[in-house]
Amino acid sequence: MRKITGWLAAFGLAAALASGTAVQVYAAPAETEETAAVSAEETADSAETAEETVTAEETAEAAEDTEETEEAAQSAPAQAEEPKGPGVTEDIPIEGAEVSEETAEEQLRESVVDYALSFVGGRYVWGGTDPHTGADCSGFVRYILSNTAGVSMSRTSADQAREGTTVSAEEMQPGDLLFYGKGSRVNHVAMYIGDGQIVHASTSRTGIKVSQWNYRNPIRIASFLG
Repeated sequence: MRKITGWLAAFGLAAALASGTAVQVYAAPAETEETAAVSAEETADSAETAEETVTAEETAEAAEDTEETEEAAQSAPAQAEEPKGPGVTEDIPIEGAEVSEETAEEQLRESVVDYALSFVGGRYVWGGTDPHTGADCSGFVRYILSNTAGVSMSRTSADQAREGTTVSAEEMQPGDLLFYGKGSRVNHVAMYIGDGQIVHASTSRTGIKVSQWNYRNPIRIASFLG
C-alpha cells in the first residue's frame, strides 16, 4: 500500500511540475495515523508496565505486612506468659508454712510456761482455783491453760488424767502435764517446763514451786496443746 501511494504521489508531482502548477506537499496521513497508533500502543504499554510495577510493589508491601503480622502473632503468647510485676497472681507453694505452725506452737508453749512460772512462790490452797489468791495442783494447771491457751478441762487431777493426748517422757514438751499417784490412782498434777523440770502447786507448806519431773514416777503424761 505504501509503494502504490508513493508512486501516485510521485506521478502527481511530476504532472504538476510539467504543467507549471504550484505544488503543496502534505504529509502522508496514513503514516501519521500509524505513528499515532504506535505511540498510543507504546503509551498503553507504559501505563500497563507502570500499573504492573505499582501492583508488584503493593504486593511486596502486603507480603511484608503479612509477615510482620504473623511474627507479632507468634511472639504475642510468649510475651503474655512473662510476669509483669506485682499485679500478676500465681499459685506459689509457700515453703516453711509447716515450720511457721511449729514456731507458733513453740511460742504458745513458751507463753504458757512463762505465765505458770510467774506464780512461783504463791500459796497452795486446797480447792483453790486462782493462783493469785491460792490454788491446789489441779486448780493451778487448769487456770494457767485456760487463761493462756483457752483450754477447757475438768476440775480435779483424777478427771484431768483422763483427758488430753498421751505422750511419752521422750516426747513431752513444755506445757504438757504429768500426773502422779499411788498405784493407778491419780492424786497430783504438775506442768512440765523443760530442762527436766516441772512447776506445780505442791503442798500448803511449800506452795507453788519448781521440782524435777521425776521426783516421783508419773502415772501418765498428757499434752493439751497442739
